[in-house]
Amino acid sequence: MTDEFDVDLFVIGGGSGGVRAARIAAGYGARVSLAEEYRIGGTCVIRGCVPKKLMVYAGRFADEFEDAAGFGWSVGEPRFDWSVLKTRRDAEVSRLESIYDTNLERAGVTVIAERAVIEDAHTIRLVASGRRVRAKYILVAVGAYPVKVPVIPGGDLGITSNEVFELETLPERILIIGGGYIAVEFASVFAHLGSRTTLLHRGDRLLRGFDDEVRDALGLAFDKRLDLRLDQTVERLERRDSGISATLGDGSVIEVDQVLVATGRKPAVSGLGLENVGIETDESGAIPVDAFSQTSVPSIYAVGDVTNRAALTPIAIREGHAFADTVFGGKPWAVNHDLIATAVFSTPEIGTVGLTEDQARERFEAVDIYKSSFRSMKATLSNSAERVLMKIIVDCASDRVLGVHIVGHDAGEIIQAVAIAVTMGATKADFDRTIAVHPTAGEELVTMRVPAVTKRPEGVG
Repeated sequence: MTDEFDVDLFVIGGGSGGVRAARIAAGYGARVSLAEEYRIGGTCVIRGCVPKKLMVYAGRFADEFEDAAGFGWSVGEPRFDWSVLKTRRDAEVSRLESIYDTNLERAGVTVIAERAVIEDAHTIRLVASGRRVRAKYILVAVGAYPVKVPVIPGGDLGITSNEVFELETLPERILIIGGGYIAVEFASVFAHLGSRTTLLHRGDRLLRGFDDEVRDALGLAFDKRLDLRLDQTVERLERRDSGISATLGDGSVIEVDQVLVATGRKPAVSGLGLENVGIETDESGAIPVDAFSQTSVPSIYAVGDVTNRAALTPIAIREGHAFADTVFGGKPWAVNHDLIATAVFSTPEIGTVGLTEDQARERFEAVDIYKSSFRSMKATLSNSAERVLMKIIVDCASDRVLGVHIVGHDAGEIIQAVAIAVTMGATKADFDRTIAVHPTAGEELVTMRVPAVTKRPEGVG
């Protein structure tokens, strides 16, 4: 570094991607500063994945108490205390935030609790203090924020996934608007914690982009647990003495105590100063980058949700690590976004990796579909109605497994292990010669022998 620059790297944003990049770059000897105007940890740790999954765990105890009776347990009438969950959840979030802070400090990263704005290709202005920092490289890792779309009369009465963690009491009645990850996960949480929950989505199925059978399985499960309204919209919200009145697209009215709007997120680029360096965002508002996360300005990079490549915490972490290795470690590599395993922590849980059936049919000449739908062993004594769905999609020509989709208990944990095999290019024969672990639900993945469906064009096969 010459005297021309105050630091080698200035990171804007203290979420998962920015923190990983800062730590790895500092480990290579770079002088690194990181600015975060809110709390270190980003959406995932502070108001996303971590606190949400703790709430998911809390909700699932409702089923555990109910199932226990089938195994001979008498647990009495369970009672739930929202304030206890909120206090303990918030304490855990603070603990994790402290760990993030400590790890940055140990790595030698200077953390600045201010908003940062880009002034030119190498200059950052800190808004509160007015101080300017010259950096050889700038990394934008500011993430995304929830939006309430479409805009409707009274829309300000609804909260987003940010404010949901600030609720002081459990709403007796809640309307959740949306059909993606956040909407279905919070619908599960509130329904299981005891709120009368309505989930409303404008589409005919939940979870756009997922395999259709997975979407159908979740819809059937939700129909039994909550008030699911598909092909429906909200036209306006109004405050009444008895709660919030929601007028729907079909003219019907429902009254609730709380409305959670989970209809989308947008990259948090407003006021970042991109116009000062000529960086134009794409149609989604994201910062365009190349495979190595470099923007149109050679000294400025961007990782995570602000690039809208794959809005998942592990992807942001990988992109941040790849950036630091490439720019400061002399080990250039790029993240492959083609094959990403993911889980949806609804109840029932969803785990998926690879292509959906429709995607496979579009890209490959002939595919075999292996499916199994069954009651889990636990459900046989508890009399739970929950079913498990497992689906494997195979390319007939190469026998390679193109996708695996699971709905049911611990689907996320199962898919993490399966994703290793799929990422390595495992074939159906590899699955078949793997000895089953019995009795488990996961053994179905290595015991399905006959395809339920073979999708081949005319004259093939």
